[in-house]
Amino acid sequence: MIRHRPNKSGPAPQGCPLEFSLKLLAGAWTPQIVWYLQTEPRRFGDLKRDLGQVSAKVLTTRLREMEKKGIITRKVMPTSPPTVEYALTDVGRKIGPALEAIKEVGEEIQKYVAARKPEIKSA
Repeated sequence: MIRHRPNKSGPAPQGCPLEFSLKLLAGAWTPQIVWYLQTEPRRFGDLKRDLGQVSAKVLTTRLREMEKKGIITRKVMPTSPPTVEYALTDVGRKIGPALEAIKEVGEEIQKYVAARKPEIKSA
């Protein structure tokens, strides 16, 4: 008979901050958008070029969602034709170090997998 072993981690915190943070980054392209906005504000066309394969519709939707969540700001520039510039908010800037840490872990895992199974290629 299998014995039940209690979880040593304890219960997840009320209103789990980890889950909340991950929901901020949910959605295709969101982490990449934050990545590209870390160094400076970017215009829509710049972000579209940075991301490559994203459609204008998907990028627009994602940017609106991120603005609603308070991750980015949208500033309409008084030019002709009007241009829009996106920048990270203070909350959005806090996500950058987490993405950097995830990137570093990913690099370590890629090296580990490559050393253990050379026939496995990264996706």
